[in-house]
Amino acid sequence: MPRQVDHAGRRRLIAEAVCRLADEHGLEGVTLRDVAARAEVSMGAVQRCFRTKEEMLVFALGHIGARIGERVRARLVRSPAQSAGTTLGHAVAEVSLLAEEHRAEARVWLAFVAQAAVSEALAGTLRASYAALEEAFARLVAEAAGDAGRAAPLDARRKARTLLALADGLTAHVLIGRLTPDEAHGLLHDHLAALWPRVTGPGPDGGNHRPPDGT
Repeated sequence: MPRQVDHAGRRRLIAEAVCRLADEHGLEGVTLRDVAARAEVSMGAVQRCFRTKEEMLVFALGHIGARIGERVRARLVRSPAQSAGTTLGHAVAEVSLLAEEHRAEARVWLAFVAQAAVSEALAGTLRASYAALEEAFARLVAEAAGDAGRAAPLDARRKARTLLALADGLTAHVLIGRLTPDEAHGLLHDHLAALWPRVTGPGPDGGNHRPPDGT
């Protein structure tokens, strides 16, 4: 009988190969031939999974975005009793990819962001990812503002958009050595503390004087 091929598993395998090559050489270094070699499959196998290179890149971007999203959700599930402000701090720190073990992922993510400036297909995938994060952040912002007893109204969606922009900025500044991870965490903490004085993210020691460390 012919061997059954795990098509979904092969697509994920190829996406991981794309990410490794993008980390090493940027997206300009990602060719179908090199992807096939890195994934240890034939060129034909890659072409059966993806009709074009752009289709392959779009899938790889969705793959890495889903991985980050799963990590954020897992972090929130591990700490269900935390305040909304603390939960938001952890989520933004996770999305910012500031931890040392996420440095390669950060390089790949920013490579895709740069390429999306000239690829509508990639840009559309990014917009969808950011929209989902914006919804989650906006809910947490509104809940944290209520916990802090804010009397004045707060535009939760606008604050969520600002946090997403801050997260990407921190990712870039840490990658190029403009900021250390600790300095980036400090800026994130200061921004959150300014939103609601009594609701801030905990530091690695569990106190309220430092931001979440994303670990």
